[in-house]
Amino acid sequence: MNIWDKLTQAVLCLLFIAAVLAVCEWYLPLIRQNERMRKEMLCLDGQTEREEELNKSLRASIDASHTDPKTVERLARTHLGYARTGEIVIRFEAPLISTNQPGR
Repeated sequence: MNIWDKLTQAVLCLLFIAAVLAVCEWYLPLIRQNERMRKEMLCLDGQTEREEELNKSLRASIDASHTDPKTVERLARTHLGYARTGEIVIRFEAPLISTNQPGR
């Protein structure tokens, strides 16, 4: 092997290394974007699961209000202030604060 063969091999090896580095540099932003998107997807999957649980809870509440008479009675008592015949309803209200204070 003469010097030119060794130099040719060295140049080919350096060109191969440069090509590999160029491909890595070209794909590195895409790899980082892929990682960001995966993290966002995991976050959105968690949010979707929480919303589905909330949906189940609200659906159960709606179904109970349509079918369960005790639920309807409880809602009427708490939100509308209804009472059964013979019951006394006591409502507590916040005291009114007067702006006219004596002594001023």
